[in-house]
Amino acid sequence: MTKTFIRKTTLTVALAVLSSLAAMGQGDDALLQDLASRIQLHGYAQGGFNYTHKGGEDTQTFELKRVLFWANAQITDRWSFLFMHDFSSVVQEFYTDYRLTRNKALTVRLGQFKNGLSLENPLSPTAMEAIDVYSEGVTFLTGCGSDPLLGVQYGRDLGLSLFGETNNGRLRYELDVMNGQGINKKDQNKEKDFIARLEYRPAKGLNLVATGQLGRGHAVITPGSPSFANPDIKPGQDYKRNRWTVGFDYKSSAFNVHGEYLEGRDASVSSRGAYLTGAVPLGKGVDMVGSYDFFNFNTQLGLDQHKVIAGLQYWFYQKCRVQLQYVYKSAYYTPTTFVHGANHALMAQMQIRFDYAGKKR
Repeated sequence: MTKTFIRKTTLTVALAVLSSLAAMGQGDDALLQDLASRIQLHGYAQGGFNYTHKGGEDTQTFELKRVLFWANAQITDRWSFLFMHDFSSVVQEFYTDYRLTRNKALTVRLGQFKNGLSLENPLSPTAMEAIDVYSEGVTFLTGCGSDPLLGVQYGRDLGLSLFGETNNGRLRYELDVMNGQGINKKDQNKEKDFIARLEYRPAKGLNLVATGQLGRGHAVITPGSPSFANPDIKPGQDYKRNRWTVGFDYKSSAFNVHGEYLEGRDASVSSRGAYLTGAVPLGKGVDMVGSYDFFNFNTQLGLDQHKVIAGLQYWFYQKCRVQLQYVYKSAYYTPTTFVHGANHALMAQMQIRFDYAGKKR
């Protein structure tokens, strides 16, 4: 399934839906208004300019990182459907939710969606402080992109989820059964991945999060880089892929901060890391942003990487902002092999987002 085919199919479906709604509107205005009241439309774009100095070489480029659009249809008061497409990439999410209880205690979700592993992964890039979004540990362990055994999966997968909240929203849980293969793909082994997530809000603004995963990966490539040295895993081979994390998120008028400790195991190789990221308001719409991130991709080889982010952001309209950040990544080595040198980057980004909810009748 190519990107061109997906884009053409998405456009065709969208035009067909619009044509149908227009036809119905001509004959039944009340029905059209009812449909419009049940649909929410959302979208955002993130793009900017990056200057990078790495290994003695400089690169500079304008980038369009994400252009996402999604629609949420509230079919009944308990049943809804969501479709999300990234026009700079592929179809990201498509799932249906059905609330089984009168309150929010139990909802079932079926389709393709973000897995519940880690504090950061379920969060939208539009809410993250860093321009390069997630920490190194979250990116690697959840399948967002840096693990060559899994490939780029944007932290999403196909599967089934049970989730809900109790105690007036203070306690939230999530249980996922996933393919473990990533987006838009059938499972390549007979094993399913199991992910559990538990959130507890003991005080206003504070959220404590613990997550874990048990599963088996199916290697898509042999790691070609010594930075992810797993020499015993071959293409097409199944291997143990387990993770666990603990973290917190605190929001107040004075500052926002979140942090997490993460560990993972791929076959016989262990990885672990931690990060702390926050923002402090300096004035109306202006925040100072900072982050420290540590991740060891292979504890047997001592592949430590440190990342530091410092910058400013200005919210010029609701969820729209401009960002300017300096990012430093340390050099790291295997015991016998140089992997890469220090990475210095200056990033600028603009974010535009809209959210539209149909008028209630």
